[in-house]
Amino acid sequence: MGGRTSCSLRVAWDDGLTAYDFGPQHPMAPIRVELTMALSRELGVFDGPGAGLLDVEPASDELLSLVHDPAYIKAVKRAGRTLEPDDAHMLGTLDNPVFRDMHEASALISGASVAAAKAVWTGQSAHAANIAGGLHHAMHGNAWGFCVYNDPALAIAWLLEQGAKRVAYVDIDVHHGDGVQNAFYDDPRVLTISLHESPVTLFPGTGHASEVGGPKAEGYAVNVALPAGTGDTGWHRAFDAVVPPLLHEFQPEILVTQQGCDTHALDPLANLTLSVDGQRRAYEELHKLARKTAGGRWLLFGGGGYGLVHVVPRAWTHLLAEAAGAPIDPDRETPQGWRDFVRQRTGELAPLYMTDGRGVSFTPFEQGYDPGDPVDRAIHATRTAVFPSHGIDPTL
Repeated sequence: MGGRTSCSLRVAWDDGLTAYDFGPQHPMAPIRVELTMALSRELGVFDGPGAGLLDVEPASDELLSLVHDPAYIKAVKRAGRTLEPDDAHMLGTLDNPVFRDMHEASALISGASVAAAKAVWTGQSAHAANIAGGLHHAMHGNAWGFCVYNDPALAIAWLLEQGAKRVAYVDIDVHHGDGVQNAFYDDPRVLTISLHESPVTLFPGTGHASEVGGPKAEGYAVNVALPAGTGDTGWHRAFDAVVPPLLHEFQPEILVTQQGCDTHALDPLANLTLSVDGQRRAYEELHKLARKTAGGRWLLFGGGGYGLVHVVPRAWTHLLAEAAGAPIDPDRETPQGWRDFVRQRTGELAPLYMTDGRGVSFTPFEQGYDPGDPVDRAIHATRTAVFPSHGIDPTL
């Protein structure tokens, strides 16, 4: 790896990334990415001396095959031409409708994520992002959960091909990062950590604390399954109790993170109750952990998030600004030009401020475990399941 700057950011971007579109009735609408980039531009996120955009090109079939079955790649191409369902590969379901040129749109997202990975690995930039990426559910041979190709897994697989020996992946989407976990379940070079709503109440029904990795990588799959209703305080207590100790012990060469913002209270598809302020604090913590444990190398993705106007653009603009080293004052008003654009594109009224007006604080888990608290029980289950594999005492 070459030299790197202290807090530079490259954002992989092409207008074609908004072509990943399952149709007007589908919750994963590309307008959320368009509004995020518009808000980030209006607030000057890309104007700093260390910030800029990366050109992207579609991932080749050879690159995609690092993660996906070649027969599946052919099936995606075929479905994008014929628009016919393919039950064997779960294409044409309610979650994953087929659409014209589906392969091309999906391959471009994957190519953008690998371009971002390359920017960090080669030292072109300390941090890099694909805000349209984070499609963490896609499996080796089928689509799953709004995801056709698994771009985070592909970026990690590319890093391993380049010689990376320790990659940490932290997924804070409300849904379990099942596709990425599956891709590296028996590979001790990759530590996957997912904080998500309990599989008892939410898709995809996996992500129990007992899922700890394969025989060669026991303890390298980490799952924190939080009860429905968990808000800022409980979520941050859980994050603080699990993620920093593991990253400090693992010492990754690069930190890869997925920031699905469907943990928000307004998200229509899930049941956690975080605020934009709680999400912003999570981004701050991940940035600190990249500096403290991964030599500052941070690769970041979007993910889920279905509060298309009021949540996603503000959350991910905070994420990009944090990564650029120029965080936005949460009390700042949203720009009038952006509000006008939102009204023009969606017919909705945009939020007026970059905050939900919430303060975020918590008591660290180490100060006392309450077995009557379902969040504490989730923390305890995870620490008990995986900390000993890393030589960490789960009771401290």
